[in-house]
Amino acid sequence: MEDAVVAMTSLRNEAGSDVMKSPDEVGAIKRLHELGWGAKRIARELGISKNTVKKYLAAGGWVEYRGAGRPARLEPHRDWIGEEYRKHRGNAEVVRQELERQKGITASLRTVERAVAGQRKLFAAEAKATLRFETAPGEQAQVDFGTVHVGIGDETVQVHLFVMTLGFSRRLFVAPFLDESRNSWQSGMERGFVHFGGVTAEMLTDNAKALVKSHDAKTRRVEFSEPFLAFARYWGFVPRACAPYRARTKGKDENGVGYVKKNAIAGRSFASWSHLESHLAWWMREIADGRIHGTTGERPIDRFERERGALSPLAGRAPFVQVRELVRKVHTDLCVEVDTNHYSVPWRYIGEEVSVRIDGSTLMVHHGGQEIARHAVATGRRARIIDKAHLSGVSSLHLERPVRGELERPLSDYASAAGGL
Repeated sequence: MEDAVVAMTSLRNEAGSDVMKSPDEVGAIKRLHELGWGAKRIARELGISKNTVKKYLAAGGWVEYRGAGRPARLEPHRDWIGEEYRKHRGNAEVVRQELERQKGITASLRTVERAVAGQRKLFAAEAKATLRFETAPGEQAQVDFGTVHVGIGDETVQVHLFVMTLGFSRRLFVAPFLDESRNSWQSGMERGFVHFGGVTAEMLTDNAKALVKSHDAKTRRVEFSEPFLAFARYWGFVPRACAPYRARTKGKDENGVGYVKKNAIAGRSFASWSHLESHLAWWMREIADGRIHGTTGERPIDRFERERGALSPLAGRAPFVQVRELVRKVHTDLCVEVDTNHYSVPWRYIGEEVSVRIDGSTLMVHHGGQEIARHAVATGRRARIIDKAHLSGVSSLHLERPVRGELERPLSDYASAAGGL
């Protein structure tokens, strides 16, 4: 909470008795006022008089004062306790445990609850406030990652689901990644831009270390990383970060992540990574776009028609992200598919999972830590890039014919031609 800068004496309520609110309670008053709440609404929400609210707002804050109900032992740790309370999503018992573990202070749960009374009210009030938060068409998109364990092939893989939600239409874009690196964040955003056909004016993120260098919870000052700022300038959006430990200030996307986990992923397994990607593409198109949204009462795809024109056009800009890491399965046509284009690898890797790295205009394929193929990135779509050396040992009779179809045969045929795998 903000430090008070105006000296204050005790305030009196309408009945004439002295009333002094705790720093957190006064902070709650100020925060809700900043959110646009009037004195009457704040008073009703926090259970105090309207005049008390007005007096604190007029005074500008709180000065140190030990009220009879304030746990004196915890007073020196007030700011720390407040941050821990938010960090642990309003769980006073966890704060009590952390107080003993980190500060060596043993206190009862009731003592801690009294210390965070104002924070608790603010927590609940902010939740209500964010439920009413709406954005204009094209104004804002919200992005986040959610982690889920998914059966892929014979393994259980930790998948990081990138979710972008358009603030007005609630239309979603989802993409799976193996990590939450800066490249994954930015690649997810760029793929979302392509999916929606444009860019919103603002991009609201959480406080991921890959994007945010620091975020002061008291002053709300955010320092984004230079690479992310360069990315934002390139695409022409203003980056925003939700307040630390306040997931509900980014509620639309937090809800979107949960929706994807429960609806698109839960209980499902996939034959390969590409199968997972294909399933998500189908799910976005057939399920997420066409559902009746619980808040708007409309289908996201219908509201998107009113938002589409407000998005900043892509204008043919090339991707800013120059390095991408993907996982692909080699098809029976000796190729891996990336962005609708097909790139060949040596025939003996048919059926294997390989990693694909795109660095600028070069695409490299690795298996077992070794590079097995390298190609120039195709500039169009549905191109087939074939290195004839990758067919060595299979047959040299049909190299000039289309590879697809000619090589879609059982692996035993390739083994026979090459003298065994």
